[in-house]
Amino acid sequence: MVEDLGTTLLHLACGDADSTAEISSVVFYDPLDDAVPPNHAIVLAVGVREPHEVVALLDRLGAHQAAGLVVRGPVEVDDTCAETVARAGVPLLGLTPGASWAQLAAMLRSLIAEGDVGEAEPETLGGLPSGDLFALANAIGTLLDAPVTIEDRSSRVLAFSGRQDEADPSRVETVLGRQVPQRYTRILEERGVFRELYRSTAPVRVQPLASDGDFAIPRVALAVRAGDEILGSIWAAVRSPLSTERSQALQDSAKLVALHLLRMRAGADVERRLRADLVATALEAGPGSSEAIARLGLADQTCLVLAMATGDAPSAAAGEGPRHVAERQRLADAFALHLSAVYPRSATAPIGDVVYGIVGVRRDSDDVEERAERIATEFLDWVGAEHPRIGIGPAAPELAGLARSRSGADRALRVLAQGTAVRRVARISEVRVDALVIELADLAAARGDGVAGPVARLVAYDAKRGASLVETLRAWLDAFGDVAAASAAVYTHPNTFRYRLRRLAEVGGLDLDDPDARFAAMLELRLMGSTPAG
Repeated sequence: MVEDLGTTLLHLACGDADSTAEISSVVFYDPLDDAVPPNHAIVLAVGVREPHEVVALLDRLGAHQAAGLVVRGPVEVDDTCAETVARAGVPLLGLTPGASWAQLAAMLRSLIAEGDVGEAEPETLGGLPSGDLFALANAIGTLLDAPVTIEDRSSRVLAFSGRQDEADPSRVETVLGRQVPQRYTRILEERGVFRELYRSTAPVRVQPLASDGDFAIPRVALAVRAGDEILGSIWAAVRSPLSTERSQALQDSAKLVALHLLRMRAGADVERRLRADLVATALEAGPGSSEAIARLGLADQTCLVLAMATGDAPSAAAGEGPRHVAERQRLADAFALHLSAVYPRSATAPIGDVVYGIVGVRRDSDDVEERAERIATEFLDWVGAEHPRIGIGPAAPELAGLARSRSGADRALRVLAQGTAVRRVARISEVRVDALVIELADLAAARGDGVAGPVARLVAYDAKRGASLVETLRAWLDAFGDVAAASAAVYTHPNTFRYRLRRLAEVGGLDLDDPDARFAAMLELRLMGSTPAG
């Protein structure tokens, strides 16, 4: 891990990195959460800075055979800390100031391939592990004798080699941010660098930016292609032009990078499909659900299901175009990342038009549903999207209750879809009555039952005379019989409103003093406002 990321991002503050067992996962440390990290995990301690806090955490992690502890640098290592590291057997690492915890977690997970589903034999491409772009970047950097980055079409850094500290400040900023800063991409676009890069099959030399001292070393860039498709590019910070041999080596390397990128893309698609199958099997609570739950790492957990509708469905005429598919996948990936950061044991997958998330918590956890609601609300605030909605089912202590939790999440999601209030997250326990009304409307529609009784007579009268007796009845019932409030709600004089009340009682044959009659009328009005399924 340290060799791949280099001193640009991490440094070993204390301990023996070579003695560490294979890393199993990456988890964030939360001092307010008593959850036990998995064995052999890399623990990212956000906000832990004081030496006594680091020492206490090292002792705790040593009991769980943690692979390492990462704290924000600079790291103070005194004799007590060094003794604790040696006793616990947990190396202490420092994260470079300015680097993002989220980006570090993403890079570490890509290195250890966390989240892989199923077993697979090691596969190599060109003598390097398939999809290991960091190893490939280091190999290319060795051939060119220069620090190298591999970037996608959006100038996001997919991998980088060692020796980045030999480059200029703009390259270090790019590596730390995992993205070429926008001010540089804008200048490169204005200079036509990307246009030349994507048109040429030979390396393109990029001169330093005279207006910015941070971009002081020239670059050599080459597009990575798969046929006519541009997959990304390779960028090397070189002080002098490449020799003919090194230029050819870069071109040959680009072909190998293309193979790795294609293999990663294919592998990601296969993994998504396999994970979706496992999540669907687990939610159905059928014969294979126990095995699916175990493979997802959620066995012996209290589980809870969240269902996210990613937006308004496209019209039948337009169909589901690439934009809708891409947006749904983007939100699904972001949802999975958000849940995994909060719930180390979680599984997320899109099934049809809904993205389902299964989260696992300890069986003795309290306020499981309330916490899930907070996490879902934070996610929607974070992505800043208007259309997505999230329904939350009840907690399921046993496997048999997982299907019930999924059903509850679906029902809450449907209430949100049909509600008039500006609300994006709901627990089924909060909207159970609304869900029952919608299901009653479904039952009535399936039986062919329309509006009947007094309300039906009022609907017919309004349609024939252009009156507003139904609106009057609804306002009066909503105001609990308060004529002043009800008349104000429909912008009508109280005397006129009282006349309409007497008129609707006559036309509809409705006894407004009978509580059963009032309840029946309220239910009929609610059913009129509920859209049947289908």
